[in-house]
Amino acid sequence: MPGPLSGDRHDYPRQRINRAPSPVLAVAAPWVLVMLGSLASLLPLVASAPVLPPLGFLFLMAWQQLRPGLFPVWAGLPLGLFDDLFSGQPFGSAMALWSIAMIGMDYFEARFPWRGFALDWLLAAGVVAAYLLLALTIANLAGGATPVQVVLPQLAVAVLAYPLAARIVGATDRFRLIAVRQI
Repeated sequence: MPGPLSGDRHDYPRQRINRAPSPVLAVAAPWVLVMLGSLASLLPLVASAPVLPPLGFLFLMAWQQLRPGLFPVWAGLPLGLFDDLFSGQPFGSAMALWSIAMIGMDYFEARFPWRGFALDWLLAAGVVAAYLLLALTIANLAGGATPVQVVLPQLAVAVLAYPLAARIVGATDRFRLIAVRQI
């Protein structure tokens, strides 16, 4: 039977001397992943209608559901500002909508702390639908003339892409908590 001193590499988790998660990596990785998701709108995709899901927003929701309390409630403001710079939406729309979504997700977490992946996916689908429809409304108020049917494929792709976003967030969460050498 392998014990803590046997040297077996499969006896996880094992306390090791001079090893701990990097505080910089533990704090920065979630923020960087959400910002990289917001930069996905810069990918050279040619389409007649929007089909790329709002990856930054999906990553933010996945982090909020995987690790509630990791992001402060006000995190929607700077992350929404970053998304506004690259998304092409009217300036301030993502700041407002991401902040409202963070407050709503925080409220939902306090109300239903124990839930499964199906409920998380249903919540994400509802929040993404509200986000895309409100973003379309704000864009139309700012001078656009886009019908709702145009964003329905983007909504379908976003709802179907949420499990992949949650998986990427889970892998990033494991990566950010890797024990590294302390000095």
